[in-house]
Amino acid sequence: MPGSKVSQRRASDRKAQKDNSDDEAAAVQKTTKSKKGSDSPWLAADPSKRWGEFFFLAYSPFWIVLCLGVVVPLQLYESSKRGTLELTELAARILLLKNVWCVDLADVQKYDELEYLLLGLVCAVPCWALPLVIVGQEDAKRPFFHRYWVKANLWIAIFGFVGNYFWTHYFYTVLGATYSFPSYKLNHVPLTTFLLTHSYFLFYHMISNFTIRRIRHAIRHISSRTVRFFIQALYIFFLSYVTALMEAVTIANFPYYEMVDRKAMYLYGSFFYAIYFFASFPMFFRLDEEPAKPWSLPQTAIDSLAAAMLVTILLDLWRISIGPIVNIPWAESLEQCAAHGLPWLTDAGSKILPKIRVQSDLINGPLIV
Repeated sequence: MPGSKVSQRRASDRKAQKDNSDDEAAAVQKTTKSKKGSDSPWLAADPSKRWGEFFFLAYSPFWIVLCLGVVVPLQLYESSKRGTLELTELAARILLLKNVWCVDLADVQKYDELEYLLLGLVCAVPCWALPLVIVGQEDAKRPFFHRYWVKANLWIAIFGFVGNYFWTHYFYTVLGATYSFPSYKLNHVPLTTFLLTHSYFLFYHMISNFTIRRIRHAIRHISSRTVRFFIQALYIFFLSYVTALMEAVTIANFPYYEMVDRKAMYLYGSFFYAIYFFASFPMFFRLDEEPAKPWSLPQTAIDSLAAAMLVTILLDLWRISIGPIVNIPWAESLEQCAAHGLPWLTDAGSKILPKIRVQSDLINGPLIV
């Protein structure tokens, strides 16, 4: 009958609408869950970023144990007759957590340029190579250049390169610190530091990502945006200073990182170094933090360069307004430091290195190794 067919059709339409509503609700729930990523306020909403942060954090103990737990305490840089092959073998032992301490220190010969370069490569290359082998579940679904770890590596690589190439000269002329180990150099800066910086900075910025995210979650109920901003700024400043200070302290036992005045370097130089992170921590945090707004590689590179430019301006404002933190032979006064111009545009870097070593010997005594 016509009426019966109409009723059946209406019932069928209602059922179809209900099924569609259920499917839409399930999709919304799935999307919401994906955006949240986790109930934990520490974790990123984007699954690729979440995996990338965990990877870099999980990898960090490898290079930390290698550099600060083995090479520096055992003074392997004084015992390199074993050559580059044995250094590579040691790195493999640490990576596999196997026979880490089975090291022969019988032969004594200092590291040369090649072995310092190899140490930097052993620490930095896995940041790029391992994610190619250990692919996250979400990353397997994404094009290569859309993966968070690729963009994070690019951001840190650019920022670290600018930091070493340009800002290291402020350490020479403003902080009175220098490197005296043999190394291949670029713009009077050891290439090894370019490589080690990549591992260091990735670790620092993963820690900052987790903690900034937690802070933002904790203060989300505060209605005033100004109050929230200042709370975050104070925390980032605190984290930046602690990061800078802890790096200076942890490498204090490495004798070829020399300072005119170690106490001044710890106290005031750490404020100077913290400028790096006061700018970079909040800017790097924004990378792929909103799943609906993923960054492109050009956007990532531009943002890193912008952060680097901001740090450069702040460091040079320190140079012309505050000047050196110690009496450095090259820059004995604020006037001389300000009048000299940008340190990397002159031959100040090449002239000041031997002078810092002389001044260091006068204050701290000659270096005995």
